[in-house]
Amino acid sequence: MAKHKIKVTVESFGIYGDWQSSTKKMPKILETTTLIPAQIDIEFGLTISVLNAKGNTIKWCIDHPKITDKKGRQMAPFEGDEYIRNNKWSFYLGDTLWAPLEDKVGDWHMYLMIDDELVAEKTFRVTLEDIDDIKQGAFWKRRGF
Repeated sequence: MAKHKIKVTVESFGIYGDWQSSTKKMPKILETTTLIPAQIDIEFGLTISVLNAKGNTIKWCIDHPKITDKKGRQMAPFEGDEYIRNNKWSFYLGDTLWAPLEDKVGDWHMYLMIDDELVAEKTFRVTLEDIDDIKQGAFWKRRGF
C-alpha cells in the first residue's frame, strides 16, 4: 500500500493571546504580522496543521538573536521535537519576550522539519521601534518618497 504524502500548512502566524502548554487548544491569533514590538510577555509564533504524518517526529527550532543567560553567555537556539500522534495534527511554535528586552531585539527564525526536510518556517523581527512608524515608512518608500 502506498504511503500518503505528508502535507504541512501554516495556518496562522504573528501575535497570539496567552497560550497554555498544558492544553491541546491552539492559541488565538490577535494579529497576523512578522513585526513584533519588544514588549514583556508578548506571545508570537506560528501554528501549523499536519496531515498524514502519524508516527513521525517533527523537529522544531527557534533561532533567536544573541540572547544571553544570567551569566552573560550567549544561549543556543531553542530546539526540541514532538511525536505526531494522529493523521490530522496541529502544532504551535512560539515564544514570549522577557526582561531585559535589549538582547531579544532582532530576527527570530522559527522552523520545523520532518525527516530532515524543512516543512514550515517564518522569521519574526522583534523591534523597539514603533511598529506603526515602520509600516508607514514602508508605505511611503514603496511609492518613491
